[in-house]
Amino acid sequence: MTASHLWIFAVGFTAQILFAARMLVQWFHSEKAGKPISPVVFWQLSLLGGILFFVYGILRKDFAIVLGQLIVYFIYIRNLHLQQRWMTVSAPFRWAAYLVPVLSVAYLVSSAPGNLRDILGNVEIPLWLKVWGSVGQVVFTFRFVMQWIDSESRKESVFSNGFWVVSLVGSTMILVYSVFRRDPVLFFGQAGGAVAYSRNLVLGLRARRHPAA
Repeated sequence: MTASHLWIFAVGFTAQILFAARMLVQWFHSEKAGKPISPVVFWQLSLLGGILFFVYGILRKDFAIVLGQLIVYFIYIRNLHLQQRWMTVSAPFRWAAYLVPVLSVAYLVSSAPGNLRDILGNVEIPLWLKVWGSVGQVVFTFRFVMQWIDSESRKESVFSNGFWVVSLVGSTMILVYSVFRRDPVLFFGQAGGAVAYSRNLVLGLRARRHPAA
């Protein structure tokens, strides 16, 4: 493994550390409440991790990763709006958060190395694996679309039991993808996340059966 590969994996693992931290914080607060809840710090860490993971996807020329982060990025921001915490974030960071995806998309459609054409034409990933990984990412990130719809209907940031079910299905698909892709960042990220998803589902089902608990 070359030094450049180590640097790229370092970016990916940093993103996964942020994603793992968000789940640990969410899990801790949910255990205390006895049901799945949506703490502000979950979305703050999601936003930071999403930026880094998007960069990782470009560096790895991995369309599945890039697609997944493009789908959910602004849902992270919307949840901070629903929790009335987005405007408490410093103005420079808010502008940077808005500009990052715009500049990233502009880069992807440019003629620079690592653009969208290079990513889609990456011969290191067979077509069937690209399709499997992309479908897995769509399923995995669709959980946030579901979460967004639920939150908008309730006018607050919430996690439904369906969110955790879809998380487990999508996570399993990405875990299989990571094995064939030989991607340690995806593998360890999804393997660890499945534990938190399962526990949150148990808490959610328990809270539904005993709403007063």
